[in-house]
Amino acid sequence: MSRPSWDVYFMRITLEVAKRSTCLRRHVGAVLVREKRILATGYNGAPSGIVHCEVTGCLRILNNVPSGERHELCRGLHAEMNALLQASAFGVSTRGATMYSTAHPCSLCSKMLINAGIERVVTLEDYPDELSKQMLAEAKVRVDRLDRDEVS
Repeated sequence: MSRPSWDVYFMRITLEVAKRSTCLRRHVGAVLVREKRILATGYNGAPSGIVHCEVTGCLRILNNVPSGERHELCRGLHAEMNALLQASAFGVSTRGATMYSTAHPCSLCSKMLINAGIERVVTLEDYPDELSKQMLAEAKVRVDRLDRDEVS
C-alpha cells in the first residue's frame, strides 16, 4: 500500500469526523490544518447541550427546504462552523490554515472562513451555492476538490 498524500490523509480523517454528525439529512465533517498539524475538527449537528434532530425531527425536512437554501431553518451548526468555533474556544489561530470538508462550504461558512484567515479549502463534494464560490474566489481562497475514489 502506498503512503497517502497529505490531502488524502487529512480528508480520510475528515470522513471519520463526519461519522459523529447528528444531522438527519447529511453527514459533513471538517478538519482545520496548518503546517500539517490538525488544529480543530467539527461535524454538523445541534449545539452542545441542545437536543439533537434525531429526537426533535428535522425542521428542513418538515418544511421541504431544498439543500443550499434557508440555512437559518435548522437547529444544527455546519461542520465548518463547529471547527472554527472549536479553534476559537481553545484560543487556536486559524490564520493561514486549510479547511478540509467533505462538502463545499455554504455562503455562511465561506464568509466565516474568509474572516478567519483560511487560505485554502479542500472538499470532496460540491454544494449548490454559487454565492459561496464567488466570495471564496474574490477573497482569493484556493479551493481544491479531491476525487472520492482516491480518498476511499
